[in-house]
Amino acid sequence: MWFKNLSIFRLTEDFTLAPADLELKLEQMAFRPCGSHEEFTFGWTSPLGKSSEQLVHSANGFLMLCGKKEERVLPASVVNEMMQDKILETEEQQGRKLSKKERTAIKDELIFELLPRAFTFSNKTYAYIDPKGGWLIVDAASAKKAEDLLSSLRKCLGSLPAVPLNTIEKPVKVMTEWLVNNQAPDDITIEDECELRSPEEEGGIIRCKRHDLSLPEIKNHLDTGKEVIKLAVNWADRISFIIDENLAVKRLKFLDLIQDQVSDINTDSEAEQFDVDFSIMSLELANFLPRLLELFGGENKA
Repeated sequence: MWFKNLSIFRLTEDFTLAPADLELKLEQMAFRPCGSHEEFTFGWTSPLGKSSEQLVHSANGFLMLCGKKEERVLPASVVNEMMQDKILETEEQQGRKLSKKERTAIKDELIFELLPRAFTFSNKTYAYIDPKGGWLIVDAASAKKAEDLLSSLRKCLGSLPAVPLNTIEKPVKVMTEWLVNNQAPDDITIEDECELRSPEEEGGIIRCKRHDLSLPEIKNHLDTGKEVIKLAVNWADRISFIIDENLAVKRLKFLDLIQDQVSDINTDSEAEQFDVDFSIMSLELANFLPRLLELFGGENKA
């Protein structure tokens, strides 16, 4: 359950729904499997999995949600091959070339015919709301996946004033200064991975992994004008992650100081363990997120 990525949104108004009220609203869009002719479905499912039917898991005031998407798999190569065969057969029968509209119609008919026989696969996206801190956090590596979940949540709630995190200082500028000066704030340790990009349009990109970022060759790239767009860091020996130019947190790891807290608590079931993990993770991130804002000059509310 531990989040591996953080797409961070700021709630611009107080979130006042109680867990039971939020549950009722999510039930309008509870997950259901794909129908025979549906390419995909999306809905809310229990964060606890099959052991629970609750769509909202609450702990210490934090509200965990889980969106589930099921898709039917139709390989494009298979559809295109069958479509070409059907087009050639039809053209031979009619003795003429088919129009673009007719070709599209054949493709649509094929997809409609094949969908009921297609395999399905599903994936889950977890998120939680921190009403006190004013955060919505989505465990998603891509901005689109996070925005899709946010859009579905808005449909259930009617509205949800939430915007991507924005800081006064640009992350690129701050991270570049850390490497140029070979110095970061006391609670930040620069690790061994970064991505540098030239500022001009379609500029060159340098990726460094398992590399000492204090070496002169890195500074040489920076001296030529390249900027840091991704950087691996460690915060207070508690979490490590890669931060990018849009303040997205990726490859998040909770380190030994946090895992030791988890190990000290005995649980008797998966549900209890989920609750412990979620409680510790959400409290840790509630301490970290304000510090993240400070590192980049504070929040830009304009």
